Amino acid sequence: MESGTFTGHLCPSDLVHLYKINQESRTQNMFVSEMQLRVRYAETDQMNVVYHGNYAQYFETGRAESIRQLGFTYKEMEAMGIMMPIVELHCKFIRPAHYDDLLTIRTTLKELPLGHRIEFLQEVFNDAGILLTTGRVGMYFIETKTMQKTLMPEPLRDRLQPFFMAQPAE
Repeated sequence: MESGTFTGHLCPSDLVHLYKINQESRTQNMFVSEMQLRVRYAETDQMNVVYHGNYAQYFETGRAESIRQLGFTYKEMEAMGIMMPIVELHCKFIRPAHYDDLLTIRTTLKELPLGHRIEFLQEVFNDAGILLTTGRVGMYFIETKTMQKTLMPEPLRDRLQPFFMAQPAE
């Protein structure tokens, strides 16, 4: 799925893609999303590798697109008066990515949040499917007006809930 192909509504091919990458997770109670982006020249350093600071932006793009693939957006959440600041970010750089590489950003939610905290596990693969970088991002749901912690918005919870109702293994 190329970055930028989302039209604002889930089309049959979007649903098929989400179904395929979540087949395994259906017995493991998790949500998995993937999106692709191509490394731009400006994102590389003098050693011709992606500058490490750019991975935070790659992870953010993966998280935003994972929510978009569910038919919801950060923008809609912000309009509801809820934002999601990052409170924790961990990265492990295994192999470098280079200019013009086509990267796949995999975003995984292993738990449906019950409280104010949500944790995303993220992986970056090159076009050969080789794992390059892993990350873990912790965020809080915060009410914009009060800056107080709050729960996940119901529309997002409703879209994620089906992925956390494990099917018995066949």
